[in-house]
Amino acid sequence: MLHFVDVSDTAEKSPEESYYIINKELKKYSEKLASKKQIIVATKSDLAQDNTNYEELEKIAGKENIKLFKISSATGEGVKELIQYVSQELKKLPKEELVQEEKIVYTLKERKDEFDIIKEKGEYLVTGPAAERLMGRVNIQDRESMHYFHKQLIELGIDSKLKEMGVKQGDRVRILDWYFDWEN
Repeated sequence: MLHFVDVSDTAEKSPEESYYIINKELKKYSEKLASKKQIIVATKSDLAQDNTNYEELEKIAGKENIKLFKISSATGEGVKELIQYVSQELKKLPKEELVQEEKIVYTLKERKDEFDIIKEKGEYLVTGPAAERLMGRVNIQDRESMHYFHKQLIELGIDSKLKEMGVKQGDRVRILDWYFDWEN
């Protein structure tokens, strides 16, 4: 990672302040990114009246054990050396994701109160949005789908509500247009 720090006399901040502000922001954004190898690039060296700002940056680079380059975009001073060094360093780095994307898992949790059950003419009729969504996801010809169906009857509370209403072995239950005989 290259840190371009203005060492001219017209710089708004001192090189030290600029360097530490950048690193603080990097850590806020990503610890992983902040821990990557860094190279400090002292820019606008042609506009400096003396080497005070550059020397300040040299102290930081030495203290932090970071490679430092002095360049001038206007004159081209140091640019070729920087590009050659970066090119060699990039060849050494393993390819990896710098930012870990946060993965969000969405689940289809049904609201337990989105169904009604009425007992009519000896059968139990289950209606409501939860029942409609459930039947829209079930293939009654498929064993795995039927396992899902039974699991959802329990999770949605339909199973317990039917039992509470007195359903017994062999009673007929209807969900939308689908009929089945109750089994415990």
